[in-house]
Amino acid sequence: MTLEWRLHPVAGYERPASAGTYEVFSRAALAFGTGGDPPAPLDRLWDGLEAFSAYGEEIEPAPLAAAATEALGILPDACGLVDHEPIADAWERSRGGTSIVAALLEQLRG
Repeated sequence: MTLEWRLHPVAGYERPASAGTYEVFSRAALAFGTGGDPPAPLDRLWDGLEAFSAYGEEIEPAPLAAAATEALGILPDACGLVDHEPIADAWERSRGGTSIVAALLEQLRG
């Protein structure tokens, strides 16, 4: 199984002035790996990581959660099927002011 990952920004995300749009992730990852200073505190950049099967392959939640756990070495906070369309619509209406991760968790736990 091939996994695809989405690293979701925090609600109200603002790119750090010290990094270009395409530098934020690589600079933060380098800092995390080397003990350096990231372009901003990580909790001001990203809210959470979403994993799903790549290429539209339909995978049941339990095997997907197991594959994500194996890849990352930590258990997911939640797993299941979500409807991304209303989450994306709410995020766009708020101009990025809502938490994608909170909306995902609300669907999964609701």
